[in-house]
This record gives sequence, C-alpha cells and structure tokens, in this order.
Amino acid sequence: MQHHVIVSFGKEKEFEFKFSSGAQSDMARQWFDHEFTVLECDVATPTGKILAVDRILSVAKYAGEGRFRDLPAWADQFAKNTAALLGRELIRVDVEHYSIGY
Repeated sequence: MQHHVIVSFGKEKEFEFKFSSGAQSDMARQWFDHEFTVLECDVATPTGKILAVDRILSVAKYAGEGRFRDLPAWADQFAKNTAALLGRELIRVDVEHYSIGY
C-alpha cells in the first residue's frame, strides 16, 4: 500500500511524506506514547481518554514546524507511525486547525 501523509502548519507550511511501507500499529502506538511523554503534551478531553488522533495532533503541535523542518528522520518516523496507527493511504494532519482528514 502506498501512503501519503501531509502535515500542515498553515498556508505554505506543509510537509509531505510518500512511502510504501510504514510501521506496525503496536510499534506506532508505542512511538506516539513515548513522544507524547517526551514532548510533555497536554490534551484536555471531557472523558479523560486520549484517542489516537489526539496523540498524533498533540505530538505534531508540541514538536512544532521546526522539528519537521530540521529533523527529517524524526519527521519521517512521525509520518510512518501516523499511517500505521490510522491505517489510511492518504492522511492530512492539520495542526493549525487541530484536525485530521482522510
């Protein structure tokens, strides 16, 4: 399966990743759990449960545009783990509007 992940921080601040193989979903979940903790992400949810999309969006937000620009290996891992976790071919992570589209 070919994957295409777009991470957007606003107009003309997009990072695109295309690849044919991603991570396994359990490894992706562990990667996001680790990054969520390391980046000290904070998500306010009414139920107290943090969903996969919340983890993805929070890690992207707290990592910031600079990490995607300056650390391409990390950004590539983000994209591959996002694809593995969500299981979709096309994913758009819109950090500015805190949403994920397919």
